[in-house]
Amino acid sequence: MSVDAPEAAPARSSTSTPLPGLALAVLVAVPASLLGRLVPVVGGPIFGLLLGVSSAVLLRRVTGGGRRLEPGFAVGGKQVLQLSIVLLGTGLPFTQVLRVGGESLPVMVGTLTVALLVAWGVGRALRVDGSARTLIGVGTGICGASAIAAVTSVITVSQAGVAYAVATIFVCNILAVVAFPAFGHLLDLSQSAFGVWSGTAINDTSSVVAAAYSYGTEAGDGAVVVKLARSLMIIPICLALVWWRRRASARRTEHATPMPWWRVFPLFIIGFLLASAARTVGLIPDGWLPLLAAAGPFLITVALTAIGFSLRLPALRQAGVRPLVLGLVVWLAVAASSLGLQALTGQL
Repeated sequence: MSVDAPEAAPARSSTSTPLPGLALAVLVAVPASLLGRLVPVVGGPIFGLLLGVSSAVLLRRVTGGGRRLEPGFAVGGKQVLQLSIVLLGTGLPFTQVLRVGGESLPVMVGTLTVALLVAWGVGRALRVDGSARTLIGVGTGICGASAIAAVTSVITVSQAGVAYAVATIFVCNILAVVAFPAFGHLLDLSQSAFGVWSGTAINDTSSVVAAAYSYGTEAGDGAVVVKLARSLMIIPICLALVWWRRRASARRTEHATPMPWWRVFPLFIIGFLLASAARTVGLIPDGWLPLLAAAGPFLITVALTAIGFSLRLPALRQAGVRPLVLGLVVWLAVAASSLGLQALTGQL
């Protein structure tokens, strides 16, 4: 026993570097991003998750493990996600979003509330894991993969939960692009009404663009801005989740010393706000904007690729189809409530 101990220490230290796993995630994220550009309705993050899962299966068969890569995958699934949210803030100037999105605020808040309540209630009835319910509700109610990335950074989430939430968003996006324009014409929605509907009830930006601009240019322009305003809901939701987690932790450990707020406040939210403020006041040169606009989604692709590498397929099989059913129910509830709230507020 005493002879084996010195040999184990260097092995542990050699596996502590995240560089190999992170480099592999970036390498696989490059073709995933290219595929996302070719098929924008699917998007780079979905391709990243799929390529990560398939590459992990191949990696385990060839090497029998790949433990040396796990620290990098962990960094990709956490810190890279947080950085991606900060960069997304550069594409959200407060003035434009608040000016146009203010009119649709009741619809945005209402649909988000419906998404969270339905995810909680129906998810409990379907016996879906609590973290997966949260991801599906927030991803459907706010902005798909970006919201999932943000929430994953502030709560403890299983890799299977992330995968199911992203898969649900993907399925709903495909259905929305096909079904929304047809239903819009069937209901004889105006351009502005369809813009608000698609901007509040479709998840990822690429799918919002595809559905809304196929309905009309005015609908597309309005939908994009509503979608950007909807993305700002990430901030209060993440803060509420941090507060809830802190309260739950305090209940479990009654005699524990309360943790200072700055220890639990998500720093990436501050970065997101600072990035958006810098864009608003013109501190970010216009020449940087295309690069920053591409960097945020690419980092989300890297993060989901890393999560795909970390995912174990038995965990997905164990969860079954219930999370997907929940996601579809939540999405239909959001789509219906968006139209209902527009009717109540006189926007239809």
